[in-house]
Amino acid sequence: MKNRSKKTFRILSFFIGAACLIVLMLYMSGAFIPDKIGPKAQVSKPGHGFTPKKITKASIQMMTEIFEAVGTVRPRTETRVESQITARIIDIFVNPGDSFTKGKLLIVLDSRRFQAKLDQARQGLQSAISRREQARQGILEAKAAYDQAESAFKRTKSYFASEAATNHDLEISKAAYLRSKARVQQSRDILRETGAGVRQSEKIVEEAEIALGYTRIRAEEAGEVAMRLAEPGDMASPGKSLLVLQTRGSHRLEALIHEGLIQRVTLGTQLKVFIGAIDRPLVGTVEEVAPSADPSTRTFLVKVGLPPEKDIHPGMFGRLWVPSGGRRVVVIPRAAITRVGQLETVTIKLNKDWQQIFVKTGREIGENVEVLSGLDGNETLALEGED
Repeated sequence: MKNRSKKTFRILSFFIGAACLIVLMLYMSGAFIPDKIGPKAQVSKPGHGFTPKKITKASIQMMTEIFEAVGTVRPRTETRVESQITARIIDIFVNPGDSFTKGKLLIVLDSRRFQAKLDQARQGLQSAISRREQARQGILEAKAAYDQAESAFKRTKSYFASEAATNHDLEISKAAYLRSKARVQQSRDILRETGAGVRQSEKIVEEAEIALGYTRIRAEEAGEVAMRLAEPGDMASPGKSLLVLQTRGSHRLEALIHEGLIQRVTLGTQLKVFIGAIDRPLVGTVEEVAPSADPSTRTFLVKVGLPPEKDIHPGMFGRLWVPSGGRRVVVIPRAAITRVGQLETVTIKLNKDWQQIFVKTGREIGENVEVLSGLDGNETLALEGED
């Protein structure tokens, strides 16, 4: 009994194993996958005596794999306008979307307080200049007195040598000479101090002029207004943005590239760019690559310069094509494919006869098309035929 059970078990195991093998082979051949076409899966014969007008060959080519990175169009430069001083806004002369040239007056702030400081600084400068002029005049007077005292001292010394003057006369003359000499030195010190006062007053005037200049905010280069963040009557202060300006006609596509492809994106590399609002592809140049990856996404920020296009605006959606490698594909002319609904067939020569078989196509390459399944390559295909 036991031997019979073992024999029955072995027979059942054999048939189960054979059935599993058959199912596996059917799966590998694509029987259970509707979209997978096995090599040379025949449909039917084109007909007796079929002779193609033209024939071609399926070829095997290397196709470049493309990684498509999505990104956003940004202006090449974006500037936030801030006030250098604290003052109330009197007027703003631009609105979002307005274009402007270099030097355009954008914002005017309340300048009364700064004008008063400038006027006061200029008055202080005039006073310092007057004191310096008085010191110069004092030097001239002290120098004249010094020359006179020096001459008198020399004469007294001569008289004293010839006993025409007493020792008392000599001492009086010498004391007058020393006093006049000290006065000259004192006048020079005063002139030096007044000169320093003038220079200090000039700096105060310069600072007041700069502060007054900050009340009139001008554009440093041509561009357009992206955002207006303040209104007349608001208080402007350092660190508070008033306007956002951006360059016009000069844009970049900013996209995130996976760390595995960053070696293929170097400065100066030219890549294809597709902007959603433009029907044709553009060629951009890599201008900037972030030095480090985002640890949460493992991606690098890449900025690609775009050619000047009037239809490109900041905020638009764009795609960046990055070559990621190559693979071998079967390629046939598009004219060799017959489509009926969603089914695709080609007519190939098999054993000196023509057979119609299923294929599945992929990406189009000019006048050719990639064959994903159904062909191995090097087959002979009919382009046109008749009974």
